[in-house]
Amino acid sequence: MTSLRQGEFVGSLDCGTTSVRFIIFDKHADIIAQHQLEFPQYYPNPGWHEHDADEIQQHADLCVEETVKSLEASGWAKESIKVIGITNQRETTVAWSRKTGRPLCRAIVWTDSRTKNTVAHYEAKLRDGVWKKGSDGVEALREITGLPLSTYFSAIKLRWMIDHYADVGKAHESDDLLFGTVESWIAYNLLGGVQKGAHISEVTNASRTLLLNTKTLQWEPSLLEFFALRRSALPKLVSTSEQAALIGNKCLKQGEAKCTYGTGAFLLFCTGSDIVKSSHGLLSTVAYQPGPGAKPVYALEGSIAVAGSAIKWLRDSMNLISSAADVNDLAAKENTTGGVYFVTAFSGLLAPYWDSGAAGLLIGISQYTNPSHIARATLEANAFQTRAIIESMKLDSGTDLKHLKVDGGMTNGDLAMSILADLGGFGVIRPEMRESTALGSAICAAAAIKLFGWDLSNPDSLAEVNTKGSRDFIPSLAEEKRQKKWEGWQRAIERSKGWEEGVDDE
Repeated sequence: MTSLRQGEFVGSLDCGTTSVRFIIFDKHADIIAQHQLEFPQYYPNPGWHEHDADEIQQHADLCVEETVKSLEASGWAKESIKVIGITNQRETTVAWSRKTGRPLCRAIVWTDSRTKNTVAHYEAKLRDGVWKKGSDGVEALREITGLPLSTYFSAIKLRWMIDHYADVGKAHESDDLLFGTVESWIAYNLLGGVQKGAHISEVTNASRTLLLNTKTLQWEPSLLEFFALRRSALPKLVSTSEQAALIGNKCLKQGEAKCTYGTGAFLLFCTGSDIVKSSHGLLSTVAYQPGPGAKPVYALEGSIAVAGSAIKWLRDSMNLISSAADVNDLAAKENTTGGVYFVTAFSGLLAPYWDSGAAGLLIGISQYTNPSHIARATLEANAFQTRAIIESMKLDSGTDLKHLKVDGGMTNGDLAMSILADLGGFGVIRPEMRESTALGSAICAAAAIKLFGWDLSNPDSLAEVNTKGSRDFIPSLAEEKRQKKWEGWQRAIERSKGWEEGVDDE
């Protein structure tokens, strides 16, 4: 039997919203082997979105196994993988038992909007004067966390689980509850499960819970008291990064920006060592922490709840297309949307609008409207929401964005990227290797053990990483037409807002 070669590679386990993939990279970010699997989505009620945490773990294990088989089939020993990074879907909330290591209920996904009433209850508490009275009380929470109260974030989801699922409530009361986002659950299982009890998370995931003080990078006692949560249910905090695509795109310097278009879309603008407080609907978040005790780097973020998931809706629910890639071909059959706007607020609107009561809206429909118009309106919705975030970033940072680096599955469509450039009014740079999220977690993991000489505090150390070239999409739409369409989008947004408001029923 031929002996397998020994090399030096880094693995990345990317646990997204609809699929898991395991990718092995070399020092140039060339992909050596990979495997991807979709896992089931559960929608038991309107506005609800759930995952089975066991299924995510099973799919992750299988992806690793299949990728290693491919690696060995290509002649490399599995010991060539020196370190593995994990990246995940962030705010999705998992609750499991300390005693058994088993999930206590299905995970509540970041897109889930069942917690509107819980948000209303805690907003009322803030206005009543936990820290300050009225709107100043609401703003006080943002001062600590960088985040607004929203159905989006994990503490609200965890509180809902405790209040509505008897098993979770009992576990919390008896100190048997462990809480984590998906990377915490995956790490717990990979590191020995209930036998080892390795309950850890890292600061950028923690910064999406509404429980982290973004200045101290520690769990904030006053927030645990506010949400009535036990400190013992929370994981130990470690360094490294979850804003993986920011690192994968090498946006490590102040003023650089990227947007990842997956199930949702996430636009990050690096602000360096300073926490920039947004006055225009963006989040102040931790971008990465290069290592234990290292000074963190911060970012402004705009999150779009629905991007690629709108295309899957056209495929799976409306049967307008047979595959996600077909949306570009269908949209290309028409040069315009025929006056149609599609506000894809399936679970409310995130940045910069922050309206959990907003509803999805197709407006401008007439007898003239056909499936191609709707497909094109779906792609335009993505561009309009991106522009809305970039307009806010301009106001917050005082910087005019000249170009945007993009990655993620939705960027494979040339028409989608051309529409983004035209309606956004900025250049779009799409790299040839678009697995930027997985690459970012790989870079963080390799840097942690000083593999390849990679160093997050020294961007020059990544000079030979992912240098394969890119394609630029340049705006070609006349400014007058761009502005008219933008004004139409803003009118559509206003009509979608406030359809189903949460109420404080406690």
